[in-house]
Amino acid sequence: MLYLAQVHRNEFLDQLQLHLLARQEVNNIWVKIPEEAFILLGKGKTMTEKLLVLVELSPTGDIEKIEEATNWVMDLIGTYLTTGITPDFLRQEAERAEKWRQNLTLQNQDLARRTLELEARREQIQALEETLKREKNLVNKAETSGE
Repeated sequence: MLYLAQVHRNEFLDQLQLHLLARQEVNNIWVKIPEEAFILLGKGKTMTEKLLVLVELSPTGDIEKIEEATNWVMDLIGTYLTTGITPDFLRQEAERAEKWRQNLTLQNQDLARRTLELEARREQIQALEETLKREKNLVNKAETSGE
């Protein structure tokens, strides 16, 4: 699994460690890691403190690959921030989509209500037609028997 991490020095053990900051769930979907999570790099590893890195961890938590995150961050900037896609823009779009969804729900409910009203009116008209047919038959029978 891919993580964004920052290199720190563990003063107690006098070696470098990775502070895991975020985890990639699926393509372009990342989740911040809320708790403090660290992985020791081991003795002999030389990296600059505070450096952001992408680290691939095995299912058992072993480090499979580490690379600087500079190019990845620059790609993010190029893809999202230079086109005006900001967190505020995304929030506004999410709010707009939610309002649109609510509006569609209301329209759907209104349409369902109207459909029920039309069905009730159709049943009333059918009942009136049946009543008129019966009354017409009664009138016709009365006319034929009265002749």
